[in-house]
Formats: sequence, C-alpha cells, structure tokens
Amino acid sequence: MEPVHPEFVPDASLSREEMEALQRDIAEQAVFTDDLPVDPESVCHTRDAGQQRLDETESTGSDEPPTVVGVDQAFLDDDRAVSALVAMRGGEVVERVHAVAPTEIPYIPGLLSFREGGAILAGFRELTVEPDLAFFDGSGRIHFREAGLATHVGVTLDLPSVGVAKNLLCGTPRAPTDGLVEGDRVPIESNQKVTAPDGTVIGYAVQTRQYDSPNRHVNPLIVSAGHRVSAETAADLVLACSAGYKLPEPTRLADKYADEAKATVT
Repeated sequence: MEPVHPEFVPDASLSREEMEALQRDIAEQAVFTDDLPVDPESVCHTRDAGQQRLDETESTGSDEPPTVVGVDQAFLDDDRAVSALVAMRGGEVVERVHAVAPTEIPYIPGLLSFREGGAILAGFRELTVEPDLAFFDGSGRIHFREAGLATHVGVTLDLPSVGVAKNLLCGTPRAPTDGLVEGDRVPIESNQKVTAPDGTVIGYAVQTRQYDSPNRHVNPLIVSAGHRVSAETAADLVLACSAGYKLPEPTRLADKYADEAKATVT
C-alpha cells in the first residue's frame, strides 16, 4: 500500500516548526466524520460456526468481511523501530508483516509520527491485502494540532483510521474517568492546548474492560478519530473489537507480534 498523499510522508529532517506546520496541513485534510467503505457494525464480527472459512486469496465481493489492520511498534535500540501489522478478516488473522526503519529523532510529545511513521509506512508497503480500516497504537485527533500518529498515517494513505492510546496527551475529559464500568465512555473535549475550538469532542476515554473488585481497576483507553471516522464511531469500534481484553483485538495482536518480530530482527 503506497501513500496517496506523498507530500505528508513524515520527514525527520524537517525542523520542529516545519513538522508542526505540516501537522496543521494534515489536520485540514483530515476527515473527522464517518466515511468508511464498510458498515461499522461488520467490523470485528466473527463468522458463525457453520459459515465456510474464506480463503485469503479468494475474492467474495460485498459478502467478504472487512479487512482490519492493527499497527504497533517495538524498538530495537534508540535508532531503529520495528513496525508490526496484523490484518484480520472475520475475526481471523489473514496476514502479518513487519518492517524496520530508522527512528532518526528522539521521542518528542506531539511529534511521534515523525519518529515512527517511516517504519509504519514501510510496513504498509509489505501488506498484500487491502485494508478497509486501521487501528493504531497512538493518538488521532487527540493531539495538540489534531494530527496524531493515526491521523498522520491515515491521511497519508487516505485510510480510515482510529487512534488507541493508553495515556491522555491533551484535551479535558467531560467527567471523571476513574472507576468507570466496562462499556462506559467519557467524552474528551478540546481545550486551549488543542487547535480545535474549545469544547469540541475530539475523542473518548473508553472502558473496554474492568475488574469486578474494589481493589483492582483497569484504566480506560484514550480513543480518537484518525481519519474518515468520527469520534463516536471510533469508540464504538474499539468496544466492538475488544474481545475480553483491554486492547482491541487488532492492536493487541499487533503488540504481541511486534515483540516476536523484534526478537527475529535482533
């Protein structure tokens, strides 16, 4: 899969000011409403037990379940990132690929895509399946300039995308997020640190799993639209794809595969 907008490919040689300017351009290009090629309710639905298993290379037209890709990264050292992609269709893994690329710059809050984006795009070039949607381990619109990793890569590829982060980068939850019940969600609004107008819902804190115990708790995921997906649908998709785990299944498997791929590269 090649970039549709090569002008947005992350370039680590840019100055910080140029990177931030590029992010603002990406945010203007991003679509934070639903424009998916598939029915969101069909994403992550598994096949019935009696349904015939689809061959990976067989084309079944409109009856074929959507192809969803989970993306996660691991690091070999300070200079190289391993990007792992796991493609799923109908609840089954149909392809796993990885790529290694230099990171070139250190971690800087708000500029993650310039550190990891090269490896991620290299991973997408290795895919033989055509994805309908991607889940990224990182933010989307919940970003200072509304162009986190999921938005940056999503716009570059013009691929519907969802950002799934573990920590809140910016924005303000509309209500407390401690002690949420499984399935709960709390809107996250933009504030003075975000380029979106104050009060804009830029994502959700989503409680995908919770212990039934007062002594243990699971923190919510921070979910935001990447590109061509609304904040509300992004939260719906993450809940639908969380099969008893905190992480949605595509990124959970990508996280696991990233560690496996890292070991083979090392």
